[in-house]
Amino acid sequence: MITTISTQKNNKSSARKTILLTGFIAGTLDMLGAIIVYCIIMKVVTPVQLLNGIASGVFGKTVIGSTTVTALIGLLFHYFIAFSFTTGYFLVYPHVKLLHGNAIITGLLYGVFVWIVMNLIVLPLSNAHHATFSWIPAIRGCLILMFCIGLPIAVLTAKYYKNSVIR
Repeated sequence: MITTISTQKNNKSSARKTILLTGFIAGTLDMLGAIIVYCIIMKVVTPVQLLNGIASGVFGKTVIGSTTVTALIGLLFHYFIAFSFTTGYFLVYPHVKLLHGNAIITGLLYGVFVWIVMNLIVLPLSNAHHATFSWIPAIRGCLILMFCIGLPIAVLTAKYYKNSVIR
């Protein structure tokens, strides 16, 4: 009985650590992907403007304190979203057998799902500026989410459950 309780506590702790690490990795990769594409390659925004755009989902065009403070708030929002998608996938994974297949395919598909949720539900309900739909920007954004959010979340979640005592 004591061993079972200890094992359950260790598994919960390990699950929390996995979710935190996976969310941090996915959030960081997504932010780096956005900075590389939109700030370095395309040169359409600066990193501060990018993060202020994220914060504008809640605050609109209002700057909180300074653009740097607003950018930090945007970064917090960004990681909150990444951790939310990570937690959701992690919790659903044991119950949806379809996710137990090829982690690369399910990860890429999860990235598409994240794009759909963010662009068809979250952004329209937010105060953030969102341009009218256009295929090239949609594909670009979707690819970033597929490789930087969906793929690491699916691969690391599958690895956790493969190595986990709890099935």
